[in-house]
Amino acid sequence: MRFQAVLFDAGGVLVTPNWDRAAAALGRQGVQVAADTLAAAEPWVKRQLDVAPTVRTTNDAQRGFLFFDLILKRAGIQASAATDAALAELKAFNDTDGTWDAVVPDAIPTLRRLRGAGCTLGVVSNSNGTLRRMFRRIGLEPHLDVVVDSSEEGVEKPDPTLFEVALARAGSDRGRAIFCGDIYQIDVVGARAAGLPVVLLDPTGQYAGADCPRVPTLTAFADGVLGGAFE
Repeated sequence: MRFQAVLFDAGGVLVTPNWDRAAAALGRQGVQVAADTLAAAEPWVKRQLDVAPTVRTTNDAQRGFLFFDLILKRAGIQASAATDAALAELKAFNDTDGTWDAVVPDAIPTLRRLRGAGCTLGVVSNSNGTLRRMFRRIGLEPHLDVVVDSSEEGVEKPDPTLFEVALARAGSDRGRAIFCGDIYQIDVVGARAAGLPVVLLDPTGQYAGADCPRVPTLTAFADGVLGGAFE
């Protein structure tokens, strides 16, 4: 097998926002919305933000505020003092513990499968310094060899430096590593700038026609890595 190191984005790939927590925070402010409604808005909003001018002119924290504002809008919820209070509660939790803490169902089976095949596993994430603590809390930490959090390194994707840090810590050269991300202008652009092959996780088909391999699930990604589809 070509790949010695397999690297992942965190949010949107291994974990997603905890929409149950978001719905509960809104409910405490008198705004009733189902967690499933918020979750259904996520792929569309993420794709809306995934354009080069937006990525070039904002940082990860700024895009986070835009993300939740647009989620509410797509879910049919008007911005108000109540929604502001709910989002402030979620931000406070995110600042200390990380709100993107719902583990994708096939994340751990995928990590176990790839590690069993001898791969070094890592995460390269734009985050706020809480990533390691969150992974420990939700049970992902034991399945990862390398965790690169942009806040700790002082640089964000799509800057290729973050990928280069991960490669060095994984003890791999770029010819034997592959990355799986979910946002084209951040993950695909950044990984390519670092000389890495990259696969886009696209469960809802938002990126039809993209000039990179796409997979609908992490299971399909592992199938491709182990089966030689991306070599």
